[in-house]
Amino acid sequence: MAMIAKLCYSSDFIDKFICGNAVDVMKQIPDGSVDLVVTSPPYNLKNSTGNGMKDGRGGKWANAALVDGYSHYNDNIPHDEYVNWQRECLAEMLRVIPDDGAIFYNHKWRVQAGLLQDRSDIVSGFPVRQVIIWRRKGGINFNPGYFLPTYEVIYLIAKPKFKLAKKANAHGDIWEFCQESKNIHPAPFPVALIERIISSTDSRIILDPFMGSGTTALVARNLNRSFIGIDISPEYCEMAQKRLENPITAQSSD
Repeated sequence: MAMIAKLCYSSDFIDKFICGNAVDVMKQIPDGSVDLVVTSPPYNLKNSTGNGMKDGRGGKWANAALVDGYSHYNDNIPHDEYVNWQRECLAEMLRVIPDDGAIFYNHKWRVQAGLLQDRSDIVSGFPVRQVIIWRRKGGINFNPGYFLPTYEVIYLIAKPKFKLAKKANAHGDIWEFCQESKNIHPAPFPVALIERIISSTDSRIILDPFMGSGTTALVARNLNRSFIGIDISPEYCEMAQKRLENPITAQSSD
């Protein structure tokens, strides 16, 4: 696991986990040197006005992993600051991909204080080509005031020359995958979801600036691609490294 100081691209980046701030680390990656970005940032969930996990008060949410939040990040900042931060992240992601590169940016829509947060304030001005719906199987709803939330969105933000791999365009734009149930990270990617994304491209180097438990790296390696993983949490970087070193165990837990 590499730390952020004095990194040398590409020996300290390729197939490595870098522990540090996503923007700071990406600024050290040369223009156009990453083929694909696949990521899901923290959603600022604890800033939500209607979120039962906001104060970690337990009750029906007592066993939810996100009650305790993320390691080394509290996921609770003013909305405008959050939007500015995510736009800065996207700007760096866009810079490091070439003219045939793309970003798969996973986020979640919600209604807060009567206003729809469809993340348009984050992705506005970026070259969004398509919105993919990830429908999550399963789930439990403790709130009688609304229906069970079952989907998240993936923005395909693409440079002009980006094309899908052969036959990948046969997939529709609504994907159904189960949530992870055995991964100890509070918000892990499903392996099958990342397999769908990476295998749908011919990309050789895949960046995930919010790596978490390392699913993007694990799938990249399984598909004979290279990866760059960034996370601010030493705990998650260590978790991802161990998971990569024990692929059989990692796969069976997904």
